[in-house]
Amino acid sequence: MLPLNLTIAVSSLSAHKLRAVLAMLGVFLGALAFTGVQHVSKIMVRQAEMETEKLGPNLYAVLAGAVRFTRGGAMRISGGSRNFVLSDAQALIDSVPSVIDGTPFVTTTMTVRGGGNAVDAQIMACWPNYQDIRSFHPDIGRFFSLREVEDRAKVCVLGRKIAQRLYGRPEAAVGRDLYMFRASFRVIGVMEEKGRDVSGTDQDETLLLPLTTYMRRASNQQWLSGVYLRLAKDAGLDMVNESVNAIMRERHRIDPGEDDDFSSMSSADAIKLQRQALDLMTTLGGITSTISFAVGGMGILSIMILVVRSRRVEIGVRRAVGGRRRDIVRQFLFESGLMAAVGGGLGVVVTVILVLVGCTLADLPIIIDPASLATTLVGSCLLGVAAGAYPAWQAANIEILDVLKS
Repeated sequence: MLPLNLTIAVSSLSAHKLRAVLAMLGVFLGALAFTGVQHVSKIMVRQAEMETEKLGPNLYAVLAGAVRFTRGGAMRISGGSRNFVLSDAQALIDSVPSVIDGTPFVTTTMTVRGGGNAVDAQIMACWPNYQDIRSFHPDIGRFFSLREVEDRAKVCVLGRKIAQRLYGRPEAAVGRDLYMFRASFRVIGVMEEKGRDVSGTDQDETLLLPLTTYMRRASNQQWLSGVYLRLAKDAGLDMVNESVNAIMRERHRIDPGEDDDFSSMSSADAIKLQRQALDLMTTLGGITSTISFAVGGMGILSIMILVVRSRRVEIGVRRAVGGRRRDIVRQFLFESGLMAAVGGGLGVVVTVILVLVGCTLADLPIIIDPASLATTLVGSCLLGVAAGAYPAWQAANIEILDVLKS
C-alpha cells in the first residue's frame, strides 16, 4: 500500500513542482532556524564551559567595576573604579571564608617591543601564585619569584603568541630583553599554550610581570583591576558572596541603597551570565522558526486544496470502483506529510553540515543533538499532517455523482 501511495504522491506533487517547492521551503527554513539556534546555543554554552575551565579550579574573582557580557558572549568590565587597592585585596584573601589563596592583579593593554618587532599585548601584573590560581604555567623557562616581586625586578613572562611574534619562535625569547614603559625587561619564561578564557582574553597574548614592578616602577598607581581568589572545593558560594559584599561595601563606605563599585563572580556565575546573554538569541530564533513553520504549514494547506480540486475526477473514479473514504484520507495526509518531511529533513541535513563545517573552521566544539534533530523531523511531519487534514476531509467527502455529472 505504501509504495502505491508514494507513487501517487510523487506524481501529484510533480504536477505542481513550483508550489510544492515553495510549500516545502517554509518548512525547510523553520527546521533550519529551530535546529540551528538550538545547536548554536549548545555549542556556545559548551564553549563557555571550556573557557571557564581555563580560568582555574574553583576560581572566584572580585573586580573593580561592573561585569557585562556582549552579544557574542564575551565578558567586559565597565566603569572600573580607582579605589580598589591592595589592602582591599588582602582583606578579602584573609577574611573571606573558604579562600585558600589569592592574587591581586592589574591589567592593561600596551605596545611592547623586542627582537626588532612591536606587538600589542595584554599586560597582567600579579603575584607569583597567579600561575597556580589560574592553572597557567610556564612551558619554557620559569615564572617570576616572590623575591623578584619584593625587589620590583624588571622581569616578565610571555604568552606563547607574544613570544612567537616578537622573536620568531618561543624558545628564542628566554633571556632576551624587551621594552615597555620606557624601560627594558628581561624575559625569563614563556607560558604554555592556553587559548581564550571566558572574558574573551587570549591568554597566549598576555605578558605577565610582578605586580610591584608595574605599580611602583612602571605606572606609579595605587589601584588594582581586581583580585583572583581560589576557593575550597566545598565552598558555599552564597556565604562567599555575602562575605565579599560585606567586606567591600564596608571598606569602600558604600551606604545602603547605593550601587556597588565592584563586581564579584565565580566560574559558575560566568557560565550563567553567558547563558543569559544567549537567551535573547534563542528566543528570537524560536520566534523565527515558528513563523517559518506557520508559513510552511499554510503553503502545504493551500497546495493540498489545489491538488484536491484538480483531482476530483480521480477521487470520484476511485470511490466509484470501491475506494473507501479512509483510503482517500490516508492518501492526502500522506502527501502533505511527505512534503513537510522532505522540507524538515533538508533543514536537518543542512544544519548538520553547517555545524560540522562551521565548528571545524571556527575551532569550536562540535555538538550534534540527535534529540533536537529528531524532534524537528517529527514536528515537521506532524505539521504536514495537520495542514493536510482539511484538504483530506474535503477529498473524502466529494460526492461521486457530482463528479460523474461534471
